[in-house]
Amino acid sequence: MKTRTIRALRCSATLVAAGLLLTACGSTGGSGSGQQAGSTSFEGRGPITYVAGKDATGVVQKVIDRWNKLHPEEKVTFVQLPTDADSQRQQMIQNAETKSDAYTVLSLDVVWTSEFAAHQWIDRLPEKQFPLRSMLKPVVETAKYRGDLYAAPASSDGGLLYYRTDLLKKAGIAEPPGTWAEMTADCAKVKKLPEAEGMSCYAGQFQKYEGLTVNFAEAVNSAGGVVTDADGKPDVDTPEARKGLDFLARSVRNGTIPKEAVTYQEEDGRQAFQFGKLIFLRNWPYVYALAEKGQLAGKFAVAPLPGLNGPGSSSLGGHNLALSSTAKNKATALDFMKFFSSEDSASTFLKDASLAPPYAALYDEPSLVKRYPYLPVLKQSVLRAVPRPRVVQYGDVTSAVQQEAYAALTGGKSSAQALKDLQGALQKSTAQ
Repeated sequence: MKTRTIRALRCSATLVAAGLLLTACGSTGGSGSGQQAGSTSFEGRGPITYVAGKDATGVVQKVIDRWNKLHPEEKVTFVQLPTDADSQRQQMIQNAETKSDAYTVLSLDVVWTSEFAAHQWIDRLPEKQFPLRSMLKPVVETAKYRGDLYAAPASSDGGLLYYRTDLLKKAGIAEPPGTWAEMTADCAKVKKLPEAEGMSCYAGQFQKYEGLTVNFAEAVNSAGGVVTDADGKPDVDTPEARKGLDFLARSVRNGTIPKEAVTYQEEDGRQAFQFGKLIFLRNWPYVYALAEKGQLAGKFAVAPLPGLNGPGSSSLGGHNLALSSTAKNKATALDFMKFFSSEDSASTFLKDASLAPPYAALYDEPSLVKRYPYLPVLKQSVLRAVPRPRVVQYGDVTSAVQQEAYAALTGGKSSAQALKDLQGALQKSTAQ
């Protein structure tokens, strides 16, 4: 690992330790029983559905086809929801509130576990039937509510900084940036190259949707602030949080972040990077496999996200498998969840879709590291990641974050006013 990156990683240790405290949402207790969880009866066999966001990789259906070949009487139908997380969540909640059995196994964003469990939209799972000890601890914690398992970790996610190795090399830059200031300076050098004419510096996901919550939280955490403190109380109206939001808002104003990036979701940013419009991009691991197949093959690499004084902290991403409480054929569903979240399936998703696995061993397998050189960076991103607020009223919280962060990015409010208003809104939401 490059010298500057190693030095900056050490600088982030304190931030990481603080961030991991946010995972403690009732982390003690729990039955851990290998028997039926609570009053749930995992009975019934037959066809089921797997419900998730639109799959841009094609790998999900590949894994489902493998299951269907082995279980012709218990086939799984893949129900694809819209790409954006907010629409996925809304449709899953609608299914739960109408007590429909159309959805069986749900692919939940890791921050939805508490909300879905508290409302009894998903069943508590038999913890001992899943190999949790083989998984990264921060990932496992996202699947629990009040100490009990309500989901099976299927994939994790840590934000990565994608960068153009060819252009940095031509500009005389030997290693990727570890701080926001270094990234801005590197951009200025690269943009002097004829090959970089018309390129923008940096983008993430800044449209008013869940991706903005992720990017906002990363900026705040990477500047030493928090969205909620160790007790889950909002603490966003602080100088540290302002430095994070100021970086984003200022970057939009001065062109470091192109103005069109306020409309970007994940795929918009990926395409902008792959088609040569960006020097740096914040995105998830799935981009790696797709970029390797395109015109940027061999011309890019990944690094930890930059922060104020060193590499920043990603928001902890990923998806867990949950069982709809109103579903039928729950015995089949439980078996499918074990299959889909197994180390073998995680390996397939890693190899074919660049999805971060929940299993620790896959990050350290020499043959995989040789084939996927980004794995060590990704593992550190996941281990240092800070969860978004794990609250029951998550929908209200993320809506407030999106509203105020977007106002700051688009010039509707100053960072200071946006954070003050956000603090008030979060206090109301978390008090419910």
